[in-house]
Amino acid sequence: MSKLSLRNKNIFILFALVSIFSLLMVGCGDKASNTSSSSQETDKAEEGNTESSSREITHAMGTTTIEGTPTKIVTLYQGATDVAVAMGIKPVGAVESWAEAPFYNYLKKDLDGVAVVGQETQPNLEEIAKLKPDLIIASKVRHEEIYDQLSQIAPTVAHETVFDFKGTAEMMGQAMNEEEKVKELFGDWDTRVADFQTKMKEKLGDKWPFHVAVVNFRADHARIYVTGYAGSILSELGFQGPKNLTDDSLEIVKLTDKESIAQMNADVIYMFMENDDAVKKNYEEWTNHPLWKELDAVKANQVYQVDEINWNLAGGLISANLMLDDIYDKFELDK
Repeated sequence: MSKLSLRNKNIFILFALVSIFSLLMVGCGDKASNTSSSSQETDKAEEGNTESSSREITHAMGTTTIEGTPTKIVTLYQGATDVAVAMGIKPVGAVESWAEAPFYNYLKKDLDGVAVVGQETQPNLEEIAKLKPDLIIASKVRHEEIYDQLSQIAPTVAHETVFDFKGTAEMMGQAMNEEEKVKELFGDWDTRVADFQTKMKEKLGDKWPFHVAVVNFRADHARIYVTGYAGSILSELGFQGPKNLTDDSLEIVKLTDKESIAQMNADVIYMFMENDDAVKKNYEEWTNHPLWKELDAVKANQVYQVDEINWNLAGGLISANLMLDDIYDKFELDK
């Protein structure tokens, strides 16, 4: 072989080696670049997940940070327990109901096995701690004094009142990552409200809206519930308050003498009372008084006794629908 051929062969081999080495370096560079890019994307995704799983909830007692989606909740007032069931969530603990203990009959099936953690006005902190909850639903009006103790057990959010079922549901939806479910429930409720209003206008014409009074007889007096749970629902449905009450900001009007019966005057009266002998006696005395017989609702035979649990004690979304069922039935409307 000539020297020239040998030289050409060596140059060719050298060139081939350089090319192979260059290709290897490019491949490694691409791999490193891809790995770095993938790592950055993973970091961003993890950062995004962290942000979405950790959130601050502003409520009546301040701001609470909640991590992830709570799965073990304790409800400390009736409306919160009702709303939890409406959302398809079973609490690990709940306070005892005001009647039909341990839980209202309409909720008992859904709350089977749920631990009772004391009374709404006096929750049992030790029993709550035993359950190791990751979220506590409270109310400022009931639990302001023990809020710090509750917060030491688990993140705690509190609504201002116990009867605002929409406010309760909104707060719980935020705290539990269930805001879409709450929107769905509100949508169903709004549809029913609109349907009721349409049918009442068709039935009553110019007579609608009716004035309404929610009356509660006690052993030694009577009450008119103006706002609060039932009052706010009736207002949303389109009813107006009692005809002779000028201050519609009052939650309750307490009547201690029968000369005040005229304040109950309305087109329709819904009343409830405890099954108690003293209460029954007082009810008979009030309803046999001449002024009672002068009320527009009495004259029109539009006085109805309703379930105190659905209309006053429960304070939730399910009970609101049960209350609306009652009103549909009383006015003989198709549901």
